[in-house]
Amino acid sequence: MPKYMLIMRGTDESNAAMMANIDEMMTTTRQFIEDLFKAGVYVAAEGLDDPGLGVVVDFSGETPVVTDGPYGETKELFGGFFLVDVASKQEAVEWAKRVPVAPGAKIEVRRVPGSDEVPEAGK
Repeated sequence: MPKYMLIMRGTDESNAAMMANIDEMMTTTRQFIEDLFKAGVYVAAEGLDDPGLGVVVDFSGETPVVTDGPYGETKELFGGFFLVDVASKQEAVEWAKRVPVAPGAKIEVRRVPGSDEVPEAGK
């Protein structure tokens, strides 16, 4: 079966709303992960730290430039992901609709190509 990544994307506002109800959000997220596991589709799930604690390495010049967060121009931040092993994109979308998020957040659904789909060097 193909794997799909359910990518959590939030804004400053949706992230603030999530943090305001973090205990409830963590409870519903744990339940969602348990539901994925019981359905036999769970592969992995991870959340990310506050974007203000990260850095960006920019390769647009001759040498890489490192900039500390937060990132003022970013409208949506990658907050974490769920990796599911499901039969179709539609099934991945159905799981994405169940991800516990704050209003204003988005879930991006992207297929993860299998190792047999990645071109080998020199071929």
